[in-house]
Amino acid sequence: MKYLGVFALAALFLPVAAGAQDSATIPNPITSLLKQQVVRYGQLQVAGAEAMPADKYIYQSTPQTRTFAQLILHVAQFNNNMCARISGMTAPDIKDLKDTDGKDKLVAAVKASFDFCTTALNGLDDSTLGQSAGKMGPNTLSRGGAMVILGEDWFDHYGTMAIYLRVNGITPPSAQPSAGRM
Repeated sequence: MKYLGVFALAALFLPVAAGAQDSATIPNPITSLLKQQVVRYGQLQVAGAEAMPADKYIYQSTPQTRTFAQLILHVAQFNNNMCARISGMTAPDIKDLKDTDGKDKLVAAVKASFDFCTTALNGLDDSTLGQSAGKMGPNTLSRGGAMVILGEDWFDHYGTMAIYLRVNGITPPSAQPSAGRM
């Protein structure tokens, strides 16, 4: 009985392992995945920013957390900063944008930041993953490391956004019913 879990786990991964042996090598697996994720998380986060009513942009779950507006502004700033580091391009200047500038400006900024990331990541391939992306704190960050942090940030911030939306009675974009989804 104690080996049942091991056999169940092996049975789960056997088809994956067998399929992996038959599949072709994917060129640039890291940058290719990030380029797919920028599209997905760009769509989700822009849709989430649009779904939250303007009067709810001041919502925060606790006094210690960001407001929804601060979250949207942070996403735009972080995207611009990290995608500039990864690509070597100059980040769009949004330093004068504030969390009090209103929903329309914040939605436009987050959308523009994902557009910038799409452009910035477009010409990259995995051959540059070890190149420097500058300092982050006391450590030098590689392009590959910056890509990992960028992807983590998208997951983290979309998760926060989804919670803020749900608490305000709004179904997050990723949970919306769509054609073909089961």
